[in-house]
Amino acid sequence: MDLKLLFSLLLALCWFSATTSSPERRGFIGQIGQDKSVVLDKTASDTLKSPLTTVFFPLLYIVVFVVGLPANGMAVWVFLFRTKKKYPSSIYMANLALADLLFVIWLPLKISYHVNGNNWTYGEPLCKVLMSFFYGNMYCSILFIACLSVQRYWVVAHPMSVQRKNNKIAVGVTVAIWAFIWLSTTPLYLYDHTAKIRDPNITTCHDVSIIQDLTDPFSSQSIRLPFFYFIFMATVVFFIPCIVIVVAYIRLLKVLGEGGPEDSSSGKNRHKVVVLIVIVLVTFLVCFLPSNIMLVMHYALLKDGVENNGYGFYISTLCLASLNSILDPFIYYFVSDDFRNHVKNTLLCRSSRTVEREKVSSSSMKYSQKKKLLVSGSGTTESSTV
Repeated sequence: MDLKLLFSLLLALCWFSATTSSPERRGFIGQIGQDKSVVLDKTASDTLKSPLTTVFFPLLYIVVFVVGLPANGMAVWVFLFRTKKKYPSSIYMANLALADLLFVIWLPLKISYHVNGNNWTYGEPLCKVLMSFFYGNMYCSILFIACLSVQRYWVVAHPMSVQRKNNKIAVGVTVAIWAFIWLSTTPLYLYDHTAKIRDPNITTCHDVSIIQDLTDPFSSQSIRLPFFYFIFMATVVFFIPCIVIVVAYIRLLKVLGEGGPEDSSSGKNRHKVVVLIVIVLVTFLVCFLPSNIMLVMHYALLKDGVENNGYGFYISTLCLASLNSILDPFIYYFVSDDFRNHVKNTLLCRSSRTVEREKVSSSSMKYSQKKKLLVSGSGTTESSTV
């Protein structure tokens, strides 16, 4: 019920953003005036002052920060310090939580920016860093979710595979993903993201694309570089992993279906997989699909100088993309039983030694009870024989 309500609210927001976009809007394209400040049209200027960007966006980012910081911080703590046996899935989940944490810790700058009326006061370098972490987190999350999906299928389909070998593969894949993400964000550092606006008198961060010549927008670096970057990332880091995830879960459900309805363990695993698929589906539908489609459409339209590019809807999808930082912890919760137990023990302030002692005590009690049953059973057999 909660998911349905959340999804309905998100759809209402997107509808509001789309319907409030003026048909004369040209996106946030700015031209440099004689005083080197950027001149915007009235529609763009009004949007930068609107409650959508100055009230709703910071509120949503505050929710993501308040929920995402402790959730992902605890996840990193659990995977690094409470999980003794390292499995490939825990390696991928630890890195997914780390990616979300690295994004969330920069959110106060984003919140301050929108609260101050979309006025960036922290300089060009920090704006570039913020954007690299924003998009780096989104694409990093997609890749690690794809790895988790493949790993989930592999464990069920090949339960006898060697864990040590799988761990080495997981570490290698993780290092490759981080290296790829850091390298792929390089284009975001090659052009300016800030723009000094004449009216309103603010400095924007990544909201206004400065074009020197409106007859040839593609000659501007602020259009050309992000166009190629987002086309590449949407194809290689979004579309291909989507196919991998779909294929992995279809094969996983097929393998679990072969266990038969009478197999209780298969039924339990099937239920977990269905819940996991729903969470991943919601994450992609809300966070990744709209933002990647709109990123490609936005810069493709700006490249040709096309008007009516739905900028309100575009910036709303980017804002919603940040919700993956609070949806990802649900993936850890449903993928790993150990993670659930470690979180409960951490919240109850129970140390690892205390948990281990309780396990040993519980197992010894079970063993003694079994022994008593066996002894009483053998005594009954002897008496009946006599």
